[in-house]
Amino acid sequence: MTLDPFPIGRRSLLGFATAAFVAVGSRSPADALTANNAGSIAPIQRLNSALLGTMRAGPNMSFAQRVAVLAPTIEQTFDLDVILAASVGLRWPALPDDQKAAVGAAFRRYTVASYASNFDSYDGQTFQVSPDVREVGNGDVVVRTKLIARDGSDTTLDYVMRDGQSGWKVVDVLAGGAISRVAVQRSDFRTLLNGGGVPALTVALQNKVANLSGGMHS
Repeated sequence: MTLDPFPIGRRSLLGFATAAFVAVGSRSPADALTANNAGSIAPIQRLNSALLGTMRAGPNMSFAQRVAVLAPTIEQTFDLDVILAASVGLRWPALPDDQKAAVGAAFRRYTVASYASNFDSYDGQTFQVSPDVREVGNGDVVVRTKLIARDGSDTTLDYVMRDGQSGWKVVDVLAGGAISRVAVQRSDFRTLLNGGGVPALTVALQNKVANLSGGMHS
């Protein structure tokens, strides 16, 4: 299993409980924090469970099957529209709608394909999610997780979560607890956008999907 969450050729250490709320009377600050913990952690627990499923299936599950299994969970867990807009940067609002739609579709396929490609084998790994979240301002919180190998070594995966109309979703991933996926993508995307605009970025993402899938379109 390899771990490569960053697009356009950059590699790094990273690849990337349901909760019920009952409101009765007023909440104490501790109650509110507990609710934030449960609400923001739940999507990551679901994501980890889905990833472990494809990892344990290993070669018994094709790339296309992993894409089909992971796509719903990834699209529910990540706010891909927010991530893409932040990765493109200041020019995003002025882009034509057709270009936004094209690059958005390519970015979604790339994100799912990267997880389908990276989380494809199992050797005793486990995910560990911290029960405590860290507030980082503007209502966002960080859910701290680790992917622990059989030998005890681990990779830190911290998810920046935002509570929106459709609930808590990931808006950034921090490799090693510090390296922002959005920041790395913004740097990579800038080169492509400066060289050929949104069409160049769209083609690059499509090519990346083809490479990850072994030429199979997802």
